[in-house]
Amino acid sequence: MRRSIVYILGAIVIIGILAVAWYLVSPLFINRTVEEAFPIELPPVEILEQMPEEDLVDLEQEFMDSLPPEEEIADLPVEEHQQLEEQAMQISTVMPDKKMDEPMPTSVPEPTAVIPVLLSQGNFYGADDFHQGSGKALIYETGEGDYFLRLENFEVTNGPQLHVILGVDENPFNHDTLGDYLDLGALKGNIGDQNYEIPAGTDLEEYGSVVIYCVPFRAIFAIAPLK
Repeated sequence: MRRSIVYILGAIVIIGILAVAWYLVSPLFINRTVEEAFPIELPPVEILEQMPEEDLVDLEQEFMDSLPPEEEIADLPVEEHQQLEEQAMQISTVMPDKKMDEPMPTSVPEPTAVIPVLLSQGNFYGADDFHQGSGKALIYETGEGDYFLRLENFEVTNGPQLHVILGVDENPFNHDTLGDYLDLGALKGNIGDQNYEIPAGTDLEEYGSVVIYCVPFRAIFAIAPLK
């Protein structure tokens, strides 16, 4: 009888130990599948096309604010990255074009007025069948070490958080080939003439192209090789 009780107690202890061991080890072997929807769900294109401009602007801002940081987007699986980029382009393509018409600067302020001298230029071309660009990129000098970039007859496919940058490579085709690029700031408009200040003292010999660049998705929209 006593031996039976010992066997029973031993079995209970062993079962308890196995249960605890399974609880502790199981997370290493049991997959937990999570499929959370992206925080912002965009309506279908046909609805976006009917939305007032102010509502589109608010929706675009809400969408961009909900995106993870650039580094996290770059590390996403390919399918998730493409899905986010497609959503961003979906809303960008229905946004109205933003047109600029800045005049050509004629001189720097007195007392040392200087007529801008053209140093280099290039013609924009699109990065692919969807991302299109045209027009001229012109870099002028207005004094020793003082430069500005002018875009003329310019047009590019609309997109989220587009910036104007100077790329190292003459014909960069992706983020990795841009090199240690110089960001001149947000694109003022996707259509029209516009000017961008280049930091004083910049060594222009280090840069071979002007690029229209989508920051969150590290995507190139248009390139102008400089000559």
